[in-house]
This record gives sequence, structure tokens and C-alpha cells, in this order.
Amino acid sequence: MKLQDKVCIVTGSASGIGLAIARRYISEGARIVIADLNKAAAETTAAELDATYPGRAIAVAMDVTSEEEVNAGIAEVIAAWGRIDVLVSNAGVQIVNPIEHYAFADWKKMLAIHLDGAFLTTRACLPHMYAQGSGAIVLMGSVHSKEASPLKSAYVTAKHGLLGLCRVIAKEGAAHGVRANVICPGFVRTPLVDKQIPEQAKELGISEEEVVRKVMLGQTVDGEFTTVEDVAEVALLFAGFGSNALTGQSLVVSHGWFME
Repeated sequence: MKLQDKVCIVTGSASGIGLAIARRYISEGARIVIADLNKAAAETTAAELDATYPGRAIAVAMDVTSEEEVNAGIAEVIAAWGRIDVLVSNAGVQIVNPIEHYAFADWKKMLAIHLDGAFLTTRACLPHMYAQGSGAIVLMGSVHSKEASPLKSAYVTAKHGLLGLCRVIAKEGAAHGVRANVICPGFVRTPLVDKQIPEQAKELGISEEEVVRKVMLGQTVDGEFTTVEDVAEVALLFAGFGSNALTGQSLVVSHGWFME
């Protein structure tokens, strides 16, 4: 068991990639915190996990853009389990539009969820990790941490920013046994991606089938979507790695869409 009794917080984990990571972690012995904006969904997910792994899953309501909610949620975890070993900052949304039509409110919302959320949750967890002398921060980047695509100015900006934040966390955290790394998935078939297909078809003036085949998967080696399980395996690698040899790094999991 790679994460036996480790307390792992996964934001945005009531569904999608976050849920897959939570399931993978708990199968490796972790105690899981389902932190999600949707409290009812978080509680349902935690109850489902707890039915299989009794006493190993709890739910916390958390708007990652709210300093007060983040701090309260982390305090709730400490009160319940007394420590935090892994944070996966996964909560995210997508809004697509060309720059000239991109609403400033949408720009600020995107950066708040992806960047402010990563910063606030990390800042709240670090004192507890420092006190125990160990911890792992896993930030959910994207191929768009390395690459750009039309219509995604805010998303690309935020995902690029996570690389810089990760590197600073790694530099500051090393003396305290804390590592930080970024997962950079390609397109994963989640509700977030499904929502983009008709939006991009409309903006680009092409069919939905062409969006999938040409825009989303055209640069992969095999025309396949990355799966939530693929991403969860990388999340397990970063969470369970045993030393500072792997810190401040990013790993692309994208069927070869982006190579470095």
C-alpha cells in the first residue's frame, strides 16, 4: 500500500478526474477528503467510498476561491484526522472564447479557480506539512501548461502559471520534506471536455466530430482520449514518491499530443 493511512485532500473530487484520483488513493490505503464546491455531491461520493473502505472518506464543502472556506475546510480535516499528507489541487472549469470577446469577469473567474485555488489550498496545508516534516502537493496542470490553443486565453495563462507556483513550492518546501509536482493531462473525456465540444464547434465553424478528431485528438499518436485512470496513476506516482528526487517537475500524460 503506497499511501497507507496518508490523509489526502483532493479538490473537485465529487466527479471526473478528482474522483478517479480519490478512488486510486483510497485503494492504496489512503484516508480521503472529498473537497468540492457541491457539498451534497461531495457527501454522496464520500459515502460511496466509505461503504467500501469504512472510516476512510469524509466530505468537506470548499469553494477554492474563498480564503475563508479553504481555511475552514483544512481546519475541519485537521480536527478529524490530525494531519495532511497529500494535497491534490484539481478543481477547475473551462470557459472558451476568442480574446476579443472574452469577458473580463470570465477571465478573473478562471484565474481565481485555477491559480488562486491552488495557492490558497497550498498555503493552508503547508503549515501542517511543515510541522510533521513531510508532504506532497500535486497541482493539476494541463498540456496547456506547455502549449496554447485558440479560444483558451485564461485557461492557458492559468495552467502555465501553475508551473511557476509548483517550482516555488518545491524550492521552499524541500527543507521541510515537502515535494510539489504538476500533472499535465491531454484531453480527458469528462463533462468539462464534453461541454467544450459544441462550444468550440460553434466558435470555429466546424462540426463536433471535427472538434474531437482534429482539434482535441489530432496531435495524439493514436487518436485516443487520455482517461481519468491514466491521470490517477500519475497522481499516485507523485503522491507516493519517497524522496525529493522528484519535485518541481511536470509530467505530460496526453497520448503523445505534447512531447518534451
